[in-house]
Amino acid sequence: MKITRFEDLKCWKEAVSLAVEMYRVSKEGEFGKGFGFRDQLRRAAVSVASNIAEGKERETVSEFIRFLYIVKGSAGELRTLGYLEKEEFEDFRGRVEKVGEVIVNLARVLRRGQ
Repeated sequence: MKITRFEDLKCWKEAVSLAVEMYRVSKEGEFGKGFGFRDQLRRAAVSVASNIAEGKERETVSEFIRFLYIVKGSAGELRTLGYLEKEEFEDFRGRVEKVGEVIVNLARVLRRGQ
C-alpha cells in the first residue's frame, strides 16, 4: 500500500472533522464549564489527526504503525464523553469507533506490507 500524503487518508480527514466537532460541542452547556475535562478531550481530538500526520511524516512504515496505535488510544479517550446528550454522544462515539477501526486496519495492512 503506497500512501504519499497523510492529507489523502480518509481516516485523517475524518479525524479533522471529529476535532472540529469536539470543539463545537464542548463549548456548550455543562461541557463548556468542565474546563479540565473539556480541554483534555479537545487535546485528544486534535491528537488523533495530528498523530496520523506525524506518523506518516516519519517516513518509515514501522514509525507510522507505532503512531497509528497512539491514535487508537486517543480515539478511545474520546469515547469517555459524559456531558453530551445521549443522541449526540451516540453519533460522535460511532464516528470515533469507525476511525479507530480504520486505523487498526490500516496498521494491519501496513504491517503485512513490511
